[in-house]
Amino acid sequence: MRSFVLAAAVGVAAALAAGNAFAGKDLDAIKARGALICGVPTGIAGFAAADSQGKWVGLDIDVCRAVSTAIFGESEKVKYVPLTSQQRFTALQSGEVDLLSNNTTVTLQRDTALGLDFTAITYYDGQGFLVPRKLGVKSAKELDGATICVAPGTTTELNLADYFRANKMTFKPVVIEKAEEIRAAFYAGRCDVYTTDVSSLAATRAANVPPPAKPEDFIILPEIISKEPLGPMVRHGDNQFADIIRWTQFAMLEAEEYGITSGNVDEMVKSENPTIKRILGVTPGMGKALGVDDRWVYNIIKQVGNYGESYDRHVGPHSLLKIDRGVNRLWTQGGLQYAPPIR
Repeated sequence: MRSFVLAAAVGVAAALAAGNAFAGKDLDAIKARGALICGVPTGIAGFAAADSQGKWVGLDIDVCRAVSTAIFGESEKVKYVPLTSQQRFTALQSGEVDLLSNNTTVTLQRDTALGLDFTAITYYDGQGFLVPRKLGVKSAKELDGATICVAPGTTTELNLADYFRANKMTFKPVVIEKAEEIRAAFYAGRCDVYTTDVSSLAATRAANVPPPAKPEDFIILPEIISKEPLGPMVRHGDNQFADIIRWTQFAMLEAEEYGITSGNVDEMVKSENPTIKRILGVTPGMGKALGVDDRWVYNIIKQVGNYGESYDRHVGPHSLLKIDRGVNRLWTQGGLQYAPPIR
């Protein structure tokens, strides 16, 4: 009897400890403030850029909007703070922002040494090279001695050095912090090559070529020299907030897999499919497990869309960039995007 009582007491203590860990100060502060503060890139077409009306749009922006929807039931309760690659980690560490959705590559050091946590991979990318067509270069192996524009404090800078060392080539770096200044330097001819993630190169070529030059005057070389899995980051210590961000990404993927879109979600709530009923909150419990409304996924899909809708709108066929979905396809279509089940 005594051992049963002791075990019960230990169980209650563990439950209380878990409850205290679950209720995190970051999420409490966001709710008290009434808005999510999101650190985003300073301007990358398709990922995070202000449109002609000054509204922030892009794949990284939709991450922030979806998280806002999960927490508040409204997608626009977000304040956007543009941050350079040098500023982003300090801004999150100091509490200037709640969340980084900033084209940030997951690496071991970043995930362990900064006091920060990655959540889920929102975009699988890789580093490449953009060159003027008139340079006559067909391969990165022909870049020995080239002058190359690159951003500091990035995996890009490290990968560049590794690639040239491994291939016994030399290069002259032109290191510039702000993306818009790098682009200006490249187009002005200060460097022969611009290197960063291929998605950003595609954005640079599609949206930022100064006239009279045209996008077709520039080519992205075929070599992909690195793995660049991109994802949001939060501070260590608030498990509930991290869980909400992680499962927000999973929810957008699950919705796409089950054919739930912003256009048909009101019909889908009538589905008899038990999985769809759980996803959309018709069968209660999944929202409670995260500490949000049971209709959290319904609200995200209604206001932001599923992952495929967001991809197509900002970087895919319905966008200026028209980047092939590639490895960012669902696992059912041969891609890497795979969400654990909402159950």
